Amino acid sequence: MKYFLVAFLSLVMTHASFAQDWGHNYSQAKEVAVKEHKLILVNFSGSDWCGPCIRLHKEVFTTETFLKIANEKLVLLNADFPRYKKNQLPIAQQKINESLADQFNDKGIFPLTVLVTTNGKIIKSWDGFPSSIEAFNEDLQQTIQDNQ
Repeated sequence: MKYFLVAFLSLVMTHASFAQDWGHNYSQAKEVAVKEHKLILVNFSGSDWCGPCIRLHKEVFTTETFLKIANEKLVLLNADFPRYKKNQLPIAQQKINESLADQFNDKGIFPLTVLVTTNGKIIKSWDGFPSSIEAFNEDLQQTIQDNQ
């Protein structure tokens, strides 16, 4: 039992050391990205209605590989568009998210993940849930390397 507890805590601590919160304010994300010389990864999701969006956050954005890439090279920004009344965002946040959609997701694709520079230039976008989590992480890493 002690071995299990030690192994579990070790795993949690390793995972937690890579954890990075998803921001919700583009202006703040740009400031951090400029200061830390990082790119911005914007994810458009429907957290309470879009199955692929929910899977993307649970199965891709929590992998150790993704979290390591994000911690070293990215500022994470989530633009959420929940549908259920109980999950509605404050009006100010809705306006921020709508502005992000106007700038980076004018076709209304969910989920959509967009890698952008601090100047708002789109480097690459991925729509939908990836066919391979490993391939997505490799493509993300290569795209970052090619644009630094």
